[in-house]
Amino acid sequence: MFIQTESTPNPATLKFLPGQTVLEIGTADFPDAEAAEKSPLARRIFAAGGVTGVFFGLDFVTVTKADAVDWAHIKPQILGAIMEHYQSGAPVMESEAKAAGGHAEHSGADADIVRQIKELLDTRVRPAVAQDGGDITFHGFDRGVVYLHMQGACAGCPSSTLTLKMGIENLLRHYIPEVTEVRPVAA
Repeated sequence: MFIQTESTPNPATLKFLPGQTVLEIGTADFPDAEAAEKSPLARRIFAAGGVTGVFFGLDFVTVTKADAVDWAHIKPQILGAIMEHYQSGAPVMESEAKAAGGHAEHSGADADIVRQIKELLDTRVRPAVAQDGGDITFHGFDRGVVYLHMQGACAGCPSSTLTLKMGIENLLRHYIPEVTEVRPVAA
């Protein structure tokens, strides 16, 4: 098994590509070791030490390290953990655990606007963000303000504010006049 790694815009996060499907549908975000309880793969990665976050996409795993830890010290353990997991035949997620589908539900007077926002996020934003090892999902819409949840490499990325304001906000405002601002939210 050959696992490729790619840097991300977030220097604290690396993207690992195991060469096979990680999650069939959706994404899974593990912001700490406690959240990794329902994923054998995430538990193995956290056990490597120095890991502060794990995120799964379709064909990648992003790992965020603690600031005090150097990639040269933990990257071999993370590669080993991923390789051991796939060789073990264990599932990525335990059967009762579900991957996140993405966007929060929204109904009411703004349902049509929210549908347009989600469509633009799914077709224009999320594929590009996945290339960088992260995900951005719809969290809410209130009086012109779109609330988005950033995960994986996007969470804590130094360029995330610029991405939100100059990229996503401009895109949404261009296509949907009702959108006036985009703000990040914590999970």
